[in-house]
Amino acid sequence: MTSRIIQIRREPNLLRMMLRWLGFAALGVAGAAALVYVGDWAVFYARGKPQDQIQVTRYMATPLKGHKTEYFYEGTQMTPCAQALFPQDGMDACWYRKRHPLYSENL
Repeated sequence: MTSRIIQIRREPNLLRMMLRWLGFAALGVAGAAALVYVGDWAVFYARGKPQDQIQVTRYMATPLKGHKTEYFYEGTQMTPCAQALFPQDGMDACWYRKRHPLYSENL
């Protein structure tokens, strides 16, 4: 008599399948974001690092007792920004700096 090995096929677990697809989706989103950033970097350097200057209002923030903060107005000044989608070369993107013209530093 010959013995046969019977393979039992397990039904795929629905939660396991969903987690696998979520992992693939997260990996795809991260890969797409990395490609967009690298593309933005390449275009930024190919264009010769284009910059602009935006006028920002500066404040100095000093922590006080009782979890309070005091702000000191330092005036306005021109700040360089990168004409790109993401911050490049140590500068904020111009579109972001135009939407957020207040700049504060903490002591």
